Parts: sequence; structure tokens; C-alpha cells
Amino acid sequence: MARTKPIEPDATLGDKSEQILQGAMQEFLTHGYAGTSMDKVAKTGGVSKATVYSYFQDKEGLFAALVQWLARKKVHFTVLDEEPAVALRFIATTILDQATHEPEFLNFVRLVIAESGRFPQLAQTFVRNLAKPGIDRLTEYLTLHPELKLPDPEATARIFIGSLVYFQLTQEMMHGKDIMPMERDRVIDALLHLILRSQSNS
Repeated sequence: MARTKPIEPDATLGDKSEQILQGAMQEFLTHGYAGTSMDKVAKTGGVSKATVYSYFQDKEGLFAALVQWLARKKVHFTVLDEEPAVALRFIATTILDQATHEPEFLNFVRLVIAESGRFPQLAQTFVRNLAKPGIDRLTEYLTLHPELKLPDPEATARIFIGSLVYFQLTQEMMHGKDIMPMERDRVIDALLHLILRSQSNS
């Protein structure tokens, strides 16, 4: 069980905490979870080991805080007050842009998947703090738009985000874009058509 100081979703981390988390990201990506030590994180983050322990009581707590930090940066969906055609396209584009513009985040997802067999609690921390909040927010948005006539907003949210994650997985993370190429706009257009067609037919 992670024992880290709780960080609320809207909390602003201090410079020292961000410095430590950035160092932790580099170390986890370079050495994996098992190969990372608090000593290495302190050295890479440019702080003392005592400072690292003053913010994060152990390595699991540090990893959990790193996931929470990423979640605050990723799961914001600032356009959820827009109409569905605009909001859903923005969400899809934002998710797929991570493959092009944020390779470090994709490498972190690779790390979580690779370590999930030995450290299932790390994968659960990722799902709890990153995957679930995104699904929950999209579910809430779809529920608030009855004109879409969706029989199951939560399942629709999972299908929508799951399709985008699968596209990222096969195209970028598993280097399959030369084997089964497809433009991202085709995927986004098809997903929007599936969700918005009831609205357009009404």
C-alpha cells in the first residue's frame, strides 16, 4: 500500500516536489521500477535523499504521486461545456496527440504495462488515477447530453477512449503503423459518426 502524502487533484505542487517527480520519471523510464532507488531519484532530481523521503515516504508512494501528477496534467477535458461534436473531437485529438508530442508519456505507459506482472499495484494505481477519472468525466458528459440517445453512456465512454488507446497501442507503442497504417482522422471521424448519428437523425 502506497504511503505518500495525499495530493489533491487541484493542488499545486511546489518546485521541489516537481523537481523530485521529474527526476523520478527519468529514473523509472531508464531503470524500470525495480531498478530505481530513492538514492538515484535524489541524485537525478538534484536534491538530498532526506528531501525525497520528506515528501514521499517510500518508492511506491513516490510512484503513486508521479501517477497523480501526470493525471492532473492529462485528465482535464477543458472543453466539456462545448457541444458534443466539438468536445469529442477535441478529446480524441488530445489523446492521439500524445503519441506524437509526448513520447515520454507513452514510454511511461510502456513501463506500467511491462511492470504490471510483477507489481500489479502499480498498474492499479495507474488505472485508478489516470484511466478511471477520464472514463468517469466522459461518462458524466455523455449522460448530460440526452440528445445523443445513448443507451449506456459509461459503456460508450469506454468504447470511445478504448478505441483511441488501442489505436495508439498498435500504431505507436507496438510500432505497427507500417503494418496496419491508418490516418488518425479516419479513426476520429468514424468514432464521432457512431456517437453522433442518433443526434443527426433526430
